[in-house]
Amino acid sequence: MIHNDVLRSVRYMLDISDKKVIEIIKLGGLEVSLADLVGYLKKDEEEGFVFCPDEVMAHFLDGLVIFKRGKDESRPPQPIEVPVTNNIILKKLRVAFELKEDDLHAILKAAEFPVSKPELSALFRKFGHTNYRPCGDQLLRNFLKGLTLRVRG
Repeated sequence: MIHNDVLRSVRYMLDISDKKVIEIIKLGGLEVSLADLVGYLKKDEEEGFVFCPDEVMAHFLDGLVIFKRGKDESRPPQPIEVPVTNNIILKKLRVAFELKEDDLHAILKAAEFPVSKPELSALFRKFGHTNYRPCGDQLLRNFLKGLTLRVRG
């Protein structure tokens, strides 16, 4: 899934303004201009569309965790993870929204995309682990849809 779709989905889910998105990215440690953000939020067929780079998405996800949960002063800042895969997006959203395994199953079930417990746990394994499974675009899209239903009601 392209990062622009994730950015638009989370922005809609939280019902936040462009300026708030810029603040969230800044919380993650990166300055982004309003003009750049507007390009990222456009649909791919619109004029002025700009692909959202991995670096911006990584800082947005880290900023989202801080925005939703607060900054943990006891831990040193973590280095950003690039390239940003669907698995990393899923992990960061899980942390930001403080979701447990049962919450994840409920979210995917609400999006009419049920996943078994072993399949779901494989998505959160470290890359290279024997049971690691890459997260597909369809699963991430349905997860975002179900999370939006949960957050927006």
